[in-house]
Amino acid sequence: MNVQKKATQKLTCQSIRAMKLGTPIVALTAYTAPIAKLVDEVADFILVGDSLAMTIYGDDSTVGIDLDTMIRHGHAVARACNHACIVVDLPFGFYQKSPEQAFESASRVLRETGCDAIKLEGGAEMAETVKFLTERGVPVMGHIGLTPQAINMLGGFKTQGKEDGARQRLLEDAKAMDAAGCFAVVIEGVLEDIAVELHEALSVPSIGIGASVACDGQILVTDDVIGMFDAFKPKFVKRYAQILPTLRGALETYADEVRTRTFPSDEYVFKGPQK
Repeated sequence: MNVQKKATQKLTCQSIRAMKLGTPIVALTAYTAPIAKLVDEVADFILVGDSLAMTIYGDDSTVGIDLDTMIRHGHAVARACNHACIVVDLPFGFYQKSPEQAFESASRVLRETGCDAIKLEGGAEMAETVKFLTERGVPVMGHIGLTPQAINMLGGFKTQGKEDGARQRLLEDAKAMDAAGCFAVVIEGVLEDIAVELHEALSVPSIGIGASVACDGQILVTDDVIGMFDAFKPKFVKRYAQILPTLRGALETYADEVRTRTFPSDEYVFKGPQK
């Protein structure tokens, strides 16, 4: 059955928080206005993720993106949307130094993009920063488990929860983000039974990506969903379309018609008055 959300009123951070244990939350990424307009029709919140470093700019990880780039893309997405709650990632190196640095970065993002909230990665070690932000009017979405900005420490995009003590550490991370004031928490790349436990421990919505269907919502990178990004495919990605062959075919047809002088035909050129 095709169940689509009716895009009516603007959703806020408070709207998302209130969806705990309700209808599952639909979330996708967007980095540009055209894609944002499409995603806005079906999503409850849109993440302007630092994954754009890989999907848009061709980097091997999310570490290299900077704050100005996130702001430019966040601005484009926020202007294109009327319904979804818009969340922008704080990039690596622009919030970890201190709560004050995080506030400076987050306040710029909110002012210059028009988004609704920021997202940052980390567990208990970032609780003080989250509390500092939320006490100063910055809505924060947390992100625990597989945190891509820490890829150099994690040794790659590895499933979390397998090592000794991981379950307890992740539970502490979830509870710390909850207590610090996050309105929702992304749980990425953890063993399913642990993801269920984290979901149950949170008083705010859990947003799964490679976690569990039990989570309050799910998020995927839109480029993965439509088959636009094919550098690699994580296990948790389900492709709902394969758009690259269609695009490639269109471009090849255009190139062929130009080279054979088939395009532009008469219907695509401007004719002067008949003499």
